[in-house]
Amino acid sequence: MIDQSLSALSEALAAGTLSSVDATKACLERVRATDARVGAFLRIDEAGALAAARASDARKHKLSPLDGVPVALKDMILTAGVETTAGSKMLAGFIPPHDATVTARLKAAGAVILGKTNLDEFAMGSSTESSAFQKTHNPYALERTPGGSSGGSAAAVAARQCFGTLGTDTGGSIRQPAALCNVVGLKPTWGRVSRSGVVAFASSLDQVGPFGRTVRDAAMLLQAISGRDPHDATSADLAVPDFTAALERGVKGLKVGLPREYFVEGMDPEIAAAIREAAKTLEAAGAQVKELSLPHTKHALAVYYVIAPAEASSNLARYDGVRFGHRTKDAKQLIELYERSREEGFGPEVKRRIMLGTFALSAGYHDAYYVKAQRVRTLIRRDFDEAFASVDVILSATSPTCAWPLGEKIDDPLAMYLMDVLTLPCSLAGLPGLSVPAAKSSKGLPIGAQLIGRPFDEATILRAARALERERDLVSWIPTP
Repeated sequence: MIDQSLSALSEALAAGTLSSVDATKACLERVRATDARVGAFLRIDEAGALAAARASDARKHKLSPLDGVPVALKDMILTAGVETTAGSKMLAGFIPPHDATVTARLKAAGAVILGKTNLDEFAMGSSTESSAFQKTHNPYALERTPGGSSGGSAAAVAARQCFGTLGTDTGGSIRQPAALCNVVGLKPTWGRVSRSGVVAFASSLDQVGPFGRTVRDAAMLLQAISGRDPHDATSADLAVPDFTAALERGVKGLKVGLPREYFVEGMDPEIAAAIREAAKTLEAAGAQVKELSLPHTKHALAVYYVIAPAEASSNLARYDGVRFGHRTKDAKQLIELYERSREEGFGPEVKRRIMLGTFALSAGYHDAYYVKAQRVRTLIRRDFDEAFASVDVILSATSPTCAWPLGEKIDDPLAMYLMDVLTLPCSLAGLPGLSVPAAKSSKGLPIGAQLIGRPFDEATILRAARALERERDLVSWIPTP
């Protein structure tokens, strides 16, 4: 049962050939059997999950295709009555009084929420090693990283612990772990999905999105969580299309761009070869492939690491030991309370980014760093606008390397930041991006292909991803953690 895709389970539940309780118990048993080695979950809500499963089985009419399907949520997403920590000691013990909008929408669709998955602290990281509570391991190679920051969500799907998950993507935190764990991960257009009830990192970049074993699985999850939310003024007031309707249309006539700048120095040659092979696959299926240039790509890393830390510095100022978060004991003065609470509550990477962001926003440096970074961000967006005047989809690698050994980069922040070099431009431009399994390396490690689309055109990148998925058949490659 656990090797089925979300969409296959959905059909079986609708037909009555499987029960949600049996599917949920199978997932819980799989977690018990594997998570000591994988470390994907921070907490399991077994009682809540089984109650939701029983309620699903008792319904005469399914609420949606997700009714009765066991899923999990990144621990940045609020869940009423279930601890939400953002992977940080700062929020340890925090029990939200309400659900995030995406949580509420999954529950309204009848989905069974198993629990909360591990992440880099406050989603700041690329390896899920900066979590305050545990490391997550890649199910395909347990001594290696699953990627980050949504590494727990990607690993849970890859390890067959649940049928789908939600993560958040600020600079690549869905797409990069999806590539490293051989699953599909989709970052929607900024504004497609509500951020209400999601712990904030960088508000102009954060976006919630799905992980699935297949492209159809990701499309089904995206369908459930998309749409305007009155609780989030930045959510787009646009109709939500049927994301599964065009999946099987193929790519005949589709124009695919291959950006020269995305074949970066230091990229694993096997990954570069896999992406060129993916381009040939799309071409053989009827797409037109052309090389193009996105000239400001080289500035994306620097721009991101000014803007994102600046927004993090502002967002995380609320965790002061008075209004929100961990509170130190026995502080004698208010300034001591602030300093000790933040010192004890935040980990090294979060402190590093708060300091970077505070510096970039400080008097005398604001114009030189933050304002200039925003101007270059506009140039990056214009590069994409010009490219999409002649192509429908942009194809690249998702990550410049395959999964690396745990511990290899944790003490080298720059080396870690470089792992997001191919996903950052899409985030800065607010565009939809998707990672789909593309190949297997000579070391037996997953390689992902990234597809980037026009604003609010998730349907086209899903369609192109499905065309690659059909030819690659990497869905049947199942790890044994």
